[in-house]
Amino acid sequence: MTEQTNCVVFQTLGTLSGKLVGVATLNMEKALNALNMEMVRALTTQLTAWADDDAIAMVVLDGAGEKAFCAGGDVRALYQAARELPGEIPEVTQDFFTREYFLDHLLHTFDKPVLVWGDGIVMGGGLGLMAGASHRVVTERSRIAMPEVTIGLYPDVGGSYFLNRMPGHMGRFLGMTAYNMDGADAFYVGLGNHYLNSADKQPLFDALSSIDWESDVCANHGKLNALLEAMSSRCAQPMGESILEQHQAQIDALMDGELNEIMTRVKAVEDAEPWLSRALSTMLAGSPLSLHLVYQQSMLGTELSLSQVFQLELGLSCNCCAIGDFAEGVRALLIDKDRQPQWLYETVEAVPQEMVKSLMTSPWDPQNDPLRTLGQ
Repeated sequence: MTEQTNCVVFQTLGTLSGKLVGVATLNMEKALNALNMEMVRALTTQLTAWADDDAIAMVVLDGAGEKAFCAGGDVRALYQAARELPGEIPEVTQDFFTREYFLDHLLHTFDKPVLVWGDGIVMGGGLGLMAGASHRVVTERSRIAMPEVTIGLYPDVGGSYFLNRMPGHMGRFLGMTAYNMDGADAFYVGLGNHYLNSADKQPLFDALSSIDWESDVCANHGKLNALLEAMSSRCAQPMGESILEQHQAQIDALMDGELNEIMTRVKAVEDAEPWLSRALSTMLAGSPLSLHLVYQQSMLGTELSLSQVFQLELGLSCNCCAIGDFAEGVRALLIDKDRQPQWLYETVEAVPQEMVKSLMTSPWDPQNDPLRTLGQ
């Protein structure tokens, strides 16, 4: 059975057990399957229905085409709203982030197995979807990043939760540098938990139809684990070594201490290997406000619950669009494409702590927070 909106294709695969596998395919190939409001609404509606449907044993999320699972969020509508109402939080901005974070939270708390086929580009909002899945498949073609520092945002979509659970200062490094991970890197930091080759996609779908799915959710998680592990062991192209794992100690030393200490250290790096040189160049060209926000985010630790993380990020993201560097970052990178953003502050040192505090302060009282019922 196949259902289709303009931007997401939903289908169910029959299996030998009589149970069904729900498949949601992001269907905006020319836009690298970037998330827009219609996609978020459609996914939320269908996933909620599949969660309550006893016939559905598990869910798969994938992207149309060969290039990307999902290259992020479609931020042009947010940019237009920010330009039209500077200093304010437009309804479209609040609504988009609220619905996107609700969807991400739904995936994190989904009882049934959810497999994301993380082949090709997985960035920003796409990583928010992937991070919430129970089974996160990366391949030899995966290119995974949180590039928000380049547009005046910060790693949202739950980044305050999953980045702070990575080894050492790795989450801080990924957020500040927009480093582009391959499959092995993503596996090392925990964003991927299974590895297959891109050519294994159709064999995987065929195998999902042959599993003896049950009504027991825990048993189905185990069966999917066993299948993926068996297929991984037979990959024609084994997973390579992770650059991030090899250089964990160097990254920790670079990212340790106060933000001004980190900036001094980064600026002093000379003759870096290409992987690090690219990352640090991106960091130094990024929004100074964003670097402050990533640093504050990295100091949150692991004490906040998933619901608290999304509530915090909702206020912060809306504030970034209203009074931060977001509109200018999007203009420079995606609208005019001059790649010459005029950030509000020229350097990290010039950013007032009052500005950082205002961005980190929710614009709503707790009883009016749009995500106040999350997790209840």
